[in-house]
Parts: sequence; C-alpha cells; structure tokens
Amino acid sequence: MTGILSILFFLIIIFFAFILPLITSIIKIVNQYERGIILRLGRFNRVVEPGLVILIPIIDRIVLIDIREVPLNLPSQEVITADNITIKVSAVVYFQVIKPEDAFLKIQDYVSATFQLAQTTLRNVVGQSELDEILQHREKINLKIREIVDETTQKWGIKITLVEIKDIELPEAMQRAMAKQAEAERERRAKIIHAEGEYQAAQKLTEAATLMATQPVTIQLRLLQVLTEISQNKGSIIVLPIPTSLVEIISKIDKIDKIENITKNLKNNE
Repeated sequence: MTGILSILFFLIIIFFAFILPLITSIIKIVNQYERGIILRLGRFNRVVEPGLVILIPIIDRIVLIDIREVPLNLPSQEVITADNITIKVSAVVYFQVIKPEDAFLKIQDYVSATFQLAQTTLRNVVGQSELDEILQHREKINLKIREIVDETTQKWGIKITLVEIKDIELPEAMQRAMAKQAEAERERRAKIIHAEGEYQAAQKLTEAATLMATQPVTIQLRLLQVLTEISQNKGSIIVLPIPTSLVEIISKIDKIDKIENITKNLKNNE
C-alpha cells in the first residue's frame, strides 16, 4: 500500500512539473479583441484569429497583440506659437492596430513610439500656427496633427482614429489683454446698435413729420393723445401750449390794430 501511494505521489509530481507546463505551452487561447503572432524558430509564421491555438512545443512561440482602440493622453507642454506667445497645450490621441504583424515586427514598442510621435507633432503644428488660429480653428489643427501622425504610423500597421486638443492654457497677461479686447468689442457693438436705433428712429420721425405736414389736423390729434396719456397720472401738472394757429390770428389782429392807429394819427394831424 505504501508503495502504491509513493508511485501516485511521484506521478503527480511528474504531471505538475513536466506534463502540465507542456500542455499550457501547447494550448493557447486568443481572445476576441486580440490577434496572435506565431513565431516558428524565431521567424514569423502567421497571424491567428481568436479561439483555441495549438502550438508546437519549443519550436513555436505566440505573441498576443491587442487590436482595440488605445487612448494616449499627451500631457500639457509649453509651445511658442508663430506670433511668439508661450502657451501650454494638452491633447489626447486614439489609435488602433490594424496590422498586428507590422506592429510587432517593424517597431519595438508601438505604443511608446506613437506617443512620442504624437507629442512631437502636436508641438510642431501648434508652433507653426498663430494664437487666433489655434483658438478659433481647433478642428483644423486636430485634423492636421492626425494626418501627419497617421502618415508615419501606417508603416507600423497603426491607424490614428482621432486627435483632440483638450486644453489651451494662456499666460495671465494674455488673458487680461483678451478680456479687455472682448470688453471693447462688446462696447463697440453696443454703440453701433444704439446709433442704428437712433438712425432708424430719426427716419421714422422724418416720415411722420412729412405725413403730418400734409394733414395739419393730425398734430392736434397727436396733442390730444399725449394729453390723455399724461392725465392718467393725477400728480402731473399739465401745461397747454398755445396752438400755432392762435398765434397767427393774434399777430394778424395786432397788425390790424397798428394800421388803425396809424390811420387815426394821420387824420388827427390833418
């Protein structure tokens, strides 16, 4: 009995020490989001799809490559723009491996290489642009960076899917200057709108005056309307202006009296 237990114990040791590692080196499982690179005697053999893969012990080796999109966060870095303004810019880059064999065979570390390339390209593109262009045409800058980086990473089997500038940090002096500029622009627009309103009001008043000149009675009607509006406030004191027609009548009467006085004086002198 003791001998049988010893043999079983020895077989278990053999299994865990030699057979199980051999089985695990032969059988590999490739996940859905991965692709396997098979190297046979150190040479590229093939790319395997997701599922169960049987390898030749010692001869074959498998390397798994993740084909999902990978986000790269480009930290904030100082850049001098084309108009000599120092700003800090950060961005994010999304890329995806489309040819696993190229990503493994043509570049040592495709993630680090893509990161370094994107960071350098971001600094170069922003440095060639003026501040107003960076602030107003950010999409154009993003597209230019993506095209430049993608052109280089294509030979590595990597596709740049998206580049986005996340944050642009301006110096405090520039922020104050831009705030003053924005305030001056708002004041300019307010003055223009006010002037346009005055101009339109003057045009309407001119048209109204021309229309009232053809119909004098409208002036009296307008006067009565204004008096009606003022009378609603009991605390107001209403001062009635003398109509122009009455002034004309009084002046005519005064002229007639002067003529009569002159005539009487002439008769008395005779």
